[in-house]
Order: sequence, then structure tokens, then C-alpha cells
Amino acid sequence: MARDARSSGGLFDRLKMGLSKTHEGFVNRVERLVLRRNKVDEDLLESLEELYIQSDIGPRTTMELMDGLREAISRKEVGSPEKVLAFLRRQAAETLAGSGGSLSLPADGPAVILAVGINGSGKTTTVAKLGNRLQREGRKVILAAADTFRAAASEQLEIWGQRAGLDVIAQKPGSDPSAVVYDTIQAAQARRCDVVLIDTAGRLHTKVNLMEELKKIGRTAAKLVPGAPHETLLVLDATTGQNALAQVRLFHEALGLTGLVLAKLDGTAKGGVIIGLAREFDIPVKLIGVGEKIDDLQDFEPENFIKALFEDL
Repeated sequence: MARDARSSGGLFDRLKMGLSKTHEGFVNRVERLVLRRNKVDEDLLESLEELYIQSDIGPRTTMELMDGLREAISRKEVGSPEKVLAFLRRQAAETLAGSGGSLSLPADGPAVILAVGINGSGKTTTVAKLGNRLQREGRKVILAAADTFRAAASEQLEIWGQRAGLDVIAQKPGSDPSAVVYDTIQAAQARRCDVVLIDTAGRLHTKVNLMEELKKIGRTAAKLVPGAPHETLLVLDATTGQNALAQVRLFHEALGLTGLVLAKLDGTAKGGVIIGLAREFDIPVKLIGVGEKIDDLQDFEPENFIKALFEDL
């Protein structure tokens, strides 16, 4: 995806601000824990392990990272608190390296993007922000209000659509979501739109019937556009922390996710969960939400993320 036309410096500053709670709640706590020690011993490692788990890195990833640190200590590569900090930062960077990715949209549209996730994850807001961004990049975008269960969902999407100048196709509450998608894609083809963005109803990842409904939406899209949906993005609320790992696992098994979107990073100290996601799943993190404004949706760029997270604010 093309970069925002504004300066990369401005985007980076917003990224730093969006990660400020995670910086304070995770990175600064790690620094304080390590630097107040006079030596590197098992007590320090156990305390670090506990802090990583509290920060929602995830038990499995935490154990793997701490085992790596222990090996480095045994090889005499790390022998001081300062070197422990340097090692942990390098370890985080290596874990996230290659975990980003751009949206893959066919040139001969309409490209179809399906946004899924549990209730309250930020799907509707993310769909609107992404539509606004794609439009600024010169693409003609149309939104499908396929969350027909929540009475205010279509209205919410239409409000966002009006702000961004985007067309929204909706039907009355209780309508078949696949019918909304069918109508939207037909409208997109008639209007020569480049992208169809589908907002779906929030659902518990454990509800089989609701997962089957998402599969039906995908089949409907594929009947009208070969290869659709071209992107199936799971929108995760970063404030849920470690629970995001279970969501990814079950949504991916059901739908075959092509990417993750980590929303609400600015509202949590649990942004470190992205390290666990990168370690446990071979699914790229494509976008991150670092604020409430319509243009606060950024590409996930691992190098900039690590730099912003570990730099002093």
C-alpha cells in the first residue's frame, strides 16, 4: 500500500504517542527491573518472565524468549544488566522482523476485503478508516454494511462513510448479510469501484453457526468476483491482550486469514501482545490503529514499531 502523503516524521510521532502506554507499562517496567539489579542471575530471569506474562506476551512466547536469553548468558554473550536490555530489544526486533505485510489487492477490481472479529474489536471503525485511506490514495471505494444484527451498526458505518465521502450499501436490520454483500459488489461493478470493504457482525470465535455465516459471505463474493475475498482481515482489540491469541487461532482455522489488524493500540499497555502474535502465527500484521481519528490507521512496519516502542518518549 502506498505511504501516506504526509511526512513520515509526522506518522512516526503519532506511532510513538500511540505506543506510549505500552512503552510505560511494558518497556519502562522491564528497564527498571533490569537496571536496579547488580548482577544477572536466575532471580532476574524469573522476574522478567513474570513481567512478560503480565504484559500479555503469552506463556509460550515468553518461555521461548527467556530460554534464548538463558542460552546467551550461558555462552557469556550477556553478562551485565545493560547487555540484558540490549539483548531483549534485539530479540523483540528479530521476532517481529518479517511479520508485517501490505494489502494484496488485484489491479483489475473490484478488490474485496472482508473484515471479521469479535464484538467491540473495532471492525466498523477500522473499515471506515481503511476506506478513507484507500480513497485518499486514489481508489474508488464502496462499503458493505453486512452487520445486520446490531441495529446501530449500519447507521454507525453510514456516519463514518459520510465523514469520509464513501458510499455505503445497507439493508434493514435482520437482513441476510450475504444479500448485502451481493448488492454491494453489484453496485461496485456498476460504478466501477476499485475496492469493496465488508463490515461484518461481531461474533464469538467459538460460535460455529456464525462462522458458517462468514463462509457464506465469502462464497457469495466469490460468485461475483473470482478469487474474492482477496483479503480476510481479523480486527483485534489490542486491549484484550493475550485473548487475541485464541481469537487468531480459531478465526484462522475457520476462514484462512490473510492478515491481522491490531486496533486501539493507543488505549492499552498491552501492545506487546504483537510479539506473541508474530511468534506463534505465520499471519502478517498489516495495519495498526494508533488513535481515534479517521487517519490514525497505519501500515505495520516492524522496524519503526520497535524504534517507537523502545525510544524514550
